[in-house]
Amino acid sequence: MAPLASSKSQPHLLDPQVLVEDNPFSRTLILNRPKQLNALSYQMISRLFELFLAYEKDPNVKLLLLKGNGRAFCAGGDVAAVVRDIREVNWKSGAEFFGKEFTLNYILATYSKPQVSILDGIVMGGGAGASMHGRFRVATENSVFAMPETALGLFPDVGASYFLSRLPGFFDKKKMKLSFFAIMKALGFTHCHAFMEAITFHAVLLMSWLGEYVGLTGARLDGAEMLMCGLATHFVPSAKLPLLEEALVNLDSSDPAMISAIIDEYSERPFLKGKSAYHQLDVIDKCFSLRTVEAILSALEKEAVNMKEDWFSAAVQSLKKASPTSLKISLKSIREGRLQGVGQCLVREYRMVCHVMQGKLSKDFFEGCRAILLDKDKNPKWEPSQLDLVSDTVVEEYFSKVDDEEWEELKLPARFNLPGHAIAKL
Repeated sequence: MAPLASSKSQPHLLDPQVLVEDNPFSRTLILNRPKQLNALSYQMISRLFELFLAYEKDPNVKLLLLKGNGRAFCAGGDVAAVVRDIREVNWKSGAEFFGKEFTLNYILATYSKPQVSILDGIVMGGGAGASMHGRFRVATENSVFAMPETALGLFPDVGASYFLSRLPGFFDKKKMKLSFFAIMKALGFTHCHAFMEAITFHAVLLMSWLGEYVGLTGARLDGAEMLMCGLATHFVPSAKLPLLEEALVNLDSSDPAMISAIIDEYSERPFLKGKSAYHQLDVIDKCFSLRTVEAILSALEKEAVNMKEDWFSAAVQSLKKASPTSLKISLKSIREGRLQGVGQCLVREYRMVCHVMQGKLSKDFFEGCRAILLDKDKNPKWEPSQLDLVSDTVVEEYFSKVDDEEWEELKLPARFNLPGHAIAKL
């Protein structure tokens, strides 16, 4: 293992992609590719993996802070580099990238020490994977969250089918009339009456379709919206971040209650903009709880005619511009994620991403990267080009094992002595 380089003790290092600040009782990890909006390279992922495992064993390290250098926390994985590697080598180089990233996500989701992510800027894709699985997620007025994968011909990965499907529910008393059957029918279970009866009424009240909205449309949420829907645990004005970080790094404790109390001292209740989609939760629930992408889009179009608000037309246009194949596999992935642990989600997402990298079922990922990231004409030619041309059979294939003699399922590392909150994710 390479030495755990510190940005303070070893300033001579030439532009390391992950900086480390040694503090008395903690470590601050800084994503350091500001010109690339801290997009995660394979080198960064490997380094974070190494550091998190090492610090978990170090009794002197009580908590870890993770933040980004510049105006982004992390804008996602460096998928342009992944596409380049696939073209120069083969699809398995892309699979290796995602396999390493998903394994890091699993380590973070089951980490035995508190992780505090400072989300003062852009948080997208792989950046969400590096932060959402951690215990504390601090948003600011500069935060911008999105999972834009369907516009690239991909799908919300990095464990997103786990954390998007579990966004805190917004069902109020008027929604108590929702039946077990209606919920399970939306999830695809039409004949499992015994299973439906096993679900508690409490679970029904917590059911939320906000994850489908965020995952399918790639909608951008600000810091206030992140806090409201549970993507952030706290909201702290950026001007207070230096004081917050100073207080955290001097805390000689891993006690989540003490850490939360410190963050609370600097937290504020943010103002939710009048045009926020969060004010349309009833409509999001009504539309995105429907069984298929076609039904969701049709319902949104009807609402757009009746409501005459920008939010509806933006959601409709996002769905129409996205890859039809990506939309369908994303919806199924999030729905399956509601009934799986984080490890199961990541293993399944790895199957899916290997099919995407292999390019046999669809080449939309390569076309999306060409149009959005490389040529930047923003005019991808999806194939198939319409939702009704994407068959259920093809969608199901993304969730099956990859037909390749050398391919293997994602093997996640064994985790021991986990805290209660981590065990609950399994």
